[in-house]
Amino acid sequence: MTKAYQKAPLPFVGQKRMFLKEFRKILDKIPNDGENWTIIDVFGGNGLLANNAKAYKPKATVIYNDFDGYTKRLAHIDDINRLRAILFDLTKDVPRQKRIPDELKERILQVIAKFGGYIDVRSVSTWLLFSGKQIAHIGELGDHQMYNTVRTSDYDNADGYLDGLIVTHESFDTLIPKFANTPNTLLLLDPPYICTEQKAYAMTGYFGMTKFLRLIKLVRPPYLFFSSTRSELLDYMDYLKDCEPAMWECIGDFEKVSVNSHINYNSEYEDNMIYRF
Repeated sequence: MTKAYQKAPLPFVGQKRMFLKEFRKILDKIPNDGENWTIIDVFGGNGLLANNAKAYKPKATVIYNDFDGYTKRLAHIDDINRLRAILFDLTKDVPRQKRIPDELKERILQVIAKFGGYIDVRSVSTWLLFSGKQIAHIGELGDHQMYNTVRTSDYDNADGYLDGLIVTHESFDTLIPKFANTPNTLLLLDPPYICTEQKAYAMTGYFGMTKFLRLIKLVRPPYLFFSSTRSELLDYMDYLKDCEPAMWECIGDFEKVSVNSHINYNSEYEDNMIYRF
């Protein structure tokens, strides 16, 4: 039996843990423990939705499309913890949340450069950069001011996190059509936000307006779509309602759940989950 995680094992921008309660209510609409159902986490992310889908609907086929390379990160938790311990020791005399002096910053950069294991850029970003800042490559770290937000304890291992999941690594426009004629298929859709910086995503620059429009053409109920005030999904849905009645008939008339999210202490936005079952 797959263990239902309450949060992902490693840091990830856009964690959906705030939606888990509502997500599980939607899963309740699927009968018989998911028997003869297919649930596709199309943009995978940290795998939290796929993990919970399999835990709550154990007889369903659950596909985790690892769009961002998260499974590779999970495979290197030991190295991630080893580097964390080194950096925690280096910064132990710097007050928490405070700026790291330039001399120590240079020492940290040297230590990271000489580290002999896997370097997880996402984790390093959360340890050393101002809340909400992300880098795409470790070479960019020196361009930013550092702060002591190094995690104080190791990450737990990810035992059972991927149990029972079918893990794939492919583009949405090849994955979704494979199931176009498969009945009882639920699409979980959490694409990178349109018109925003995508440094936090492994496939930077991959997802623009053209890709978004291709995705919309492939969507049909039942589906669950995530967006926020940083994206234009809801505006686009309003456009469909006003100008594209046939498309609105196909994917509109959805329900919405909203939560307030924080990037840091002075930056807030609204996350949305829309669904039609």
